[in-house]
Amino acid sequence: MKCSFQHTKRHDMPRILRLAGTTVSAIVAIMTVASGCHPDSGAPPAGTPARPKIALVMKSLANDFFSTMEAGARRHQAAHLVDYDLLVSGTKNETDLAQQVDLVEQAVTQGARAIVIAPADSKALIPGLRRAELAGVLIINIDNRLDADTARQAGLNAAFVGPDNRAGARRVGEVIAAKLSKGDEVAIIEGVTTAFNGQQRRAGFEEAMANAGIKVVTVQSGQWEIDRANVVAAGILVAHPNLKALLCANDNMAIGAAAAVDAAGKSHMILIAGFDNIGAIKSLLADGRVVATADQHADQLAVFGIEAALNALKSAKPAQDQVTAVNLVTAADLVTR
Repeated sequence: MKCSFQHTKRHDMPRILRLAGTTVSAIVAIMTVASGCHPDSGAPPAGTPARPKIALVMKSLANDFFSTMEAGARRHQAAHLVDYDLLVSGTKNETDLAQQVDLVEQAVTQGARAIVIAPADSKALIPGLRRAELAGVLIINIDNRLDADTARQAGLNAAFVGPDNRAGARRVGEVIAAKLSKGDEVAIIEGVTTAFNGQQRRAGFEEAMANAGIKVVTVQSGQWEIDRANVVAAGILVAHPNLKALLCANDNMAIGAAAAVDAAGKSHMILIAGFDNIGAIKSLLADGRVVATADQHADQLAVFGIEAALNALKSAKPAQDQVTAVNLVTAADLVTR
C-alpha cells in the first residue's frame, strides 16, 4: 500500500485516538480513510512471491542490433507480466566499458535477481560480474562470450546463450569466396579486438578465405561502428588498389565500408560482407552493394537469455550453455522471407 497521511489534520488525531474501544486496526482504517489512501491494486496478494527482476544490460543502443534486441525483450516481458519485471539498459557507444560496469552495479542495487548481459569486452566485465554473482545475482552471458579462462580464474559461473559466431562468419565468407578467384586480395574489418565474438567472426572469415586460396592483405578494427569503419575502409582502398572484397564483422561496419566504396567510385566492384542482418542492411543487400550477412536473430537473443535465467531461478539449478541459431542471409532471402 502506497500511502501518505499528510492530509490528516493534526488536530483530528487526538479525537481519533480517544475513540472508546478503538482497536489498533480500526485506528489504521480510520487514518487510511482520512488520508484518502487506498490499497495499491498492482500489489500482489499477501503471501505471493515477488516477481523476480531480470536486468538486460546491452552495448550501444545506437546500434540497430541492440535496439532490436531490446524490443524483443520488452515484447516477451509484456507477454509474461506475472512472471518477471524487466530492467533494460545499454551504453552510449560500443566501447564504453566503464559505463557498462556501472550498469551492472546499478542492476544489483535495483534488486535484480539475474543479469542477462551482452558484454562490451570479453575480459574487462568479469570482475564486476563476479561481484554481482557474490551478491547473489545470477549471470547469463549473451551475444559476446566472456573469456573462459579469465572467468574460471575469477570464479565466475556464467552460462553462455548465443550463436556460433565463427561458423556464421565462415558461411558468409564462403559466399564471398565463391565469387572470387584464387589469389584475389581481400581485407577484414573486425570489431573490438578484445571481444570474443569479434575474434570468432574474424577467424571464420579467415578460414573461408584460406580454404579458397584467397589472400587476406590486412585486418583492421572498425570498433563495431559505422564512422570508424568508413575511415578504415577508405584507407584500405587506397593502400590496396587491387582489393576485391571487404569482410566486415558486423552490419554497421559494412554500411560504413559501403559508403567508402561508393565514395571511391568502386560501387559494385568491391564485394562487401556483413554480420547481424539489421534492418538498415536490407537495402544494401537488395541493390547488391552488400553480398551477404548473418542473422543471429537479435529480436530473440535476449529472450533466450531471459528464459534461461527464469528457468534457473525457478529450478534453483545452474543455467547451462545454449547454442542459438545463426542463418546466412543474401539478396535471394529478402525475396523469399
